[in-house]
Amino acid sequence: MSQHTFWAARRRVLQFSSSVVACAVLVACGGNDGDVTLKPNRQPFPLVEATVASFHAAMRNGDVSCRDVVEGYLARIAAYDAEASAAYPNSPALHSVIAVNPNALARADELDRGFFSTGVMSGPMHCVTVLAKDNYDTFDMKTTAGSLVLQNNQPPDDAYTVKKIRDAGGIIIGKANMDEFAFGFTGSSSLGGKTKNAYVPANSAGGSSSGTGTSIAASLAMVGLGTDTGGSVRVPSAVEGLYGLRPTLRLVSQDGILPLAHGQDTGGPLCRSLPDCALTLDAMAGFDAADTSGQRTDKAWDAPLVATAAAYDAMTSRPASYTTALSADGLKGARIGVVRSMFPTPTAANLLFIDTLNAALEKMRAAGATVEDVEITDRGTILTGYASLSSYQFRDDLTAYLGSWASTADGHPRTTEEVAAAMVTLEPTRSANFANYVTLGTDKEANPIYQNNLKPRDEFVIPRVQAALDNKDFTTGAAKGTAYDVLVYPVLQGFNSTSVNSGSNNRLSPFTGFPALAFPAGFVKATAESPSVEPVTFEMIGRAFAEPTLFRLGYGWQTVAGARIPSPLAPELTK
Repeated sequence: MSQHTFWAARRRVLQFSSSVVACAVLVACGGNDGDVTLKPNRQPFPLVEATVASFHAAMRNGDVSCRDVVEGYLARIAAYDAEASAAYPNSPALHSVIAVNPNALARADELDRGFFSTGVMSGPMHCVTVLAKDNYDTFDMKTTAGSLVLQNNQPPDDAYTVKKIRDAGGIIIGKANMDEFAFGFTGSSSLGGKTKNAYVPANSAGGSSSGTGTSIAASLAMVGLGTDTGGSVRVPSAVEGLYGLRPTLRLVSQDGILPLAHGQDTGGPLCRSLPDCALTLDAMAGFDAADTSGQRTDKAWDAPLVATAAAYDAMTSRPASYTTALSADGLKGARIGVVRSMFPTPTAANLLFIDTLNAALEKMRAAGATVEDVEITDRGTILTGYASLSSYQFRDDLTAYLGSWASTADGHPRTTEEVAAAMVTLEPTRSANFANYVTLGTDKEANPIYQNNLKPRDEFVIPRVQAALDNKDFTTGAAKGTAYDVLVYPVLQGFNSTSVNSGSNNRLSPFTGFPALAFPAGFVKATAESPSVEPVTFEMIGRAFAEPTLFRLGYGWQTVAGARIPSPLAPELTK
């Protein structure tokens, strides 16, 4: 399929979805016997920077319906994501969405019928529109990983996390573009094109969850789902000024997520507001009995799977809701260790970048946090002396995924080698890179580099990072002071540009399995000539299953930092 044909077909779907008359909402919600009455002359609900809380409050007040918001987001996708058209001649063509869900409006009507007849929402994510990275399985949409080779790949059911989100009332409104097969940080795929940055179009959108990052920054949905193997949630969050969580490895099931490396993969939310991420993680987390869950008793890739829900709960100490950890004064009394050695070397080009980070640290102190510099023993070896597992595990993991359902209906490839053969014809520019992954994944058990990045890497990295969090001397074990709640450091090594400056900081979380939260430190102009602001982003890492701590401190920061600056490319639509 040519890019022209693809975008034209997608625009037809979007325009059809957006053309359904508003009176259908009133028909769907007629016969209201509940406590909520939908106002017939309501004003359009503002979608730019909308949050779940603001939406649900407006819905309970009768100011908006589910169909209203779904139609609104579909219209925004048509206006800002697709190529310019007669209807939307000024579209920035963000290329962040690969496909929209043809069933989204029908589901919206179903939710409206239930809510406006009873006054009861279907769940905590009632009508929350979600854009899922296109490596999450969806029974009603293809899962392509951005590749022409998988353009007909139709899973028979939802990923575990997707099903849980739907069960909580969420609507998967579409699938987000991504680095093809999650390789890298360029934000480009043969099926979806190259995703643009929502602040400076010429700049990198990061990756591999590039489409999720751009679409959520541009308010094309309420929340987004990404995956992170070596930085793929946190890097796009950094360049789009979002809150992006890489959960503790094993907290979120890997079932139904097209893999890159089972020893490091995890799904995670990207959001404009941290409470929305907490709500989304509530839906994503949970015990999955499937043997593809990746929920093991230990971080080690070959540890046995957790056997029961009770064992999972004991391991994760998961609260009834992560939203209970949110506290406006969450920074008060917090102890934050700043890893200065993970900051970039000061230069004229990045001085403002560093100043923005330091100003954020001063705000944290003013909010009641203790902020101290800390060092991680052998940090250089941790970040550059070991490698990601993706190069080695991808071949076998992709074959296992492709073979998990019959190909008789959709004709999808069944092995990584079949994909590689098809890429020679359909995607020759990516064929060599893909073939290299196949080679490295063949007989990996005999590869000393791969073996060194399993148990030896865990034994080296985890205790050193744990010692820094505990504020102990790694060699002697002696306490150097009170333990820290989190460690913080920048996600990137300078301002974003056409090629994202990711560095190696993003490796700390996947190498330990500890959770990490990307959060915006500020929005500034990189240069006096910059056309708009650019985000500068911190990352905080905590102990295993310390997501409540990250949410507490993160929300404390969101409270003192103030509102995000919206994307200048996607303003509120006017009728």
